Amino acid sequence: MSAEPVRREAGRRALAPRAAWRAASALPLGVHDPGFTPLIQRIMRGPVHAVPAVQLFTDGEQAFAAMQQAIASATVEILLEAYIVRDDAVGAAMHQALAAAVRRGVRVCVLADAVGSLETDDAFWDRMAADGITVRLFHRFRHLPFELLRRDHRKIVVIDRQRAFIGGMNIGVEYGSSIRSHAHAWRDTMVSLTGSVARELSAVFAEGWDRAQGPPLPGLEYVSWDAPTEPDVVTEVSEPPLATALAQVLDARPGRRQREVLTVLACLVGAARTRLWITTPYFAPPSRALAMLRHAALRGVDVRLLLPGHRADIPFIRHAAHATYAGLLRAGVRIMEYEQATLHAKTLVVDGLVTVAGSTNLDSRSFWWNAECNVLLTGAEVAAGMERDFLEDCARGTVIDPAVWAARPWWHRLGDWAARTQRWAL
Repeated sequence: MSAEPVRREAGRRALAPRAAWRAASALPLGVHDPGFTPLIQRIMRGPVHAVPAVQLFTDGEQAFAAMQQAIASATVEILLEAYIVRDDAVGAAMHQALAAAVRRGVRVCVLADAVGSLETDDAFWDRMAADGITVRLFHRFRHLPFELLRRDHRKIVVIDRQRAFIGGMNIGVEYGSSIRSHAHAWRDTMVSLTGSVARELSAVFAEGWDRAQGPPLPGLEYVSWDAPTEPDVVTEVSEPPLATALAQVLDARPGRRQREVLTVLACLVGAARTRLWITTPYFAPPSRALAMLRHAALRGVDVRLLLPGHRADIPFIRHAAHATYAGLLRAGVRIMEYEQATLHAKTLVVDGLVTVAGSTNLDSRSFWWNAECNVLLTGAEVAAGMERDFLEDCARGTVIDPAVWAARPWWHRLGDWAARTQRWAL
């Protein structure tokens, strides 16, 4: 493994999304080009991790069973961060697994968003605290009103800083149930990773933990919400023979690295050469992002969007997405609406090599207001798994026919237009 440091110019201005898109478009081999990973590093200014093992979970029961098994193996520390932690059957099972870890002498920290978990009664947190679990709620109502707009939307579990789970699943019955057996389950994705990437995800957790006034975590005291956010050294890592994939963490928090995550997404669109498949529950991107998707389709890339169907949890945002369909369809973008369950997964796969999974939606709230975390994985095996999941999901959905879409009634068009005008508030 090579770990030769590459120093960057102090204060060099980060790439803007359009500049990154152009740079990625100029790479002869796109995501397969040797210059692709350094381009992502230039944007995020973080390390590349060799990941020995990657698992994709699209079934909630399987994902939570794997999390609880990992929790049961913890010997030092468990960090759990989620937008929503519910006091239901899944929340209770997670509580019991964490409490058992505390009894073994494991340090357990739980960070939940105060607004996302608003329906969770204080008695639930009190029971956790009584069992020795350290709990913090992100941006409780004692903060200034402006701060209430800034939410912690991450979903991360880190075990002993050696194994991590990251994706879109909150702690609740709808996320922890199988869509094959539970009528109200949500379709989501979680990724399990091992290796040094877990330590970086611990540092991501520590940033939100610091903001929520949690006690310092040993070995992560340097992490602070107000600390300098960009390292002076970026490390390049070559892929060792036994690595399943290479990983780069795409984290964002209010006021820092929101633009960088959007820039990476623009970079991925520009680097696509054969196929670009995106799954997202909330599709209200900026107009320039839509133009990039149209441009990719017009130059021959197989661009597909999997979006929510009639079981969308927020119909207004679905209407905002509908306002974009006509222009995308004319450019050749294929659009499917998922119907089997409520879609909540946020994934992207490019050219059978690069995948992204995490908590970021394609809307203004994720891009500018929320603390989010995603992982970019480079590896053919992982990408093949993501593509299989995508195709299976598409088979459970409805293909939007351009001719039928063009004939939809005027009142539908009007509702779509009205919702799209409010996209900056979504």
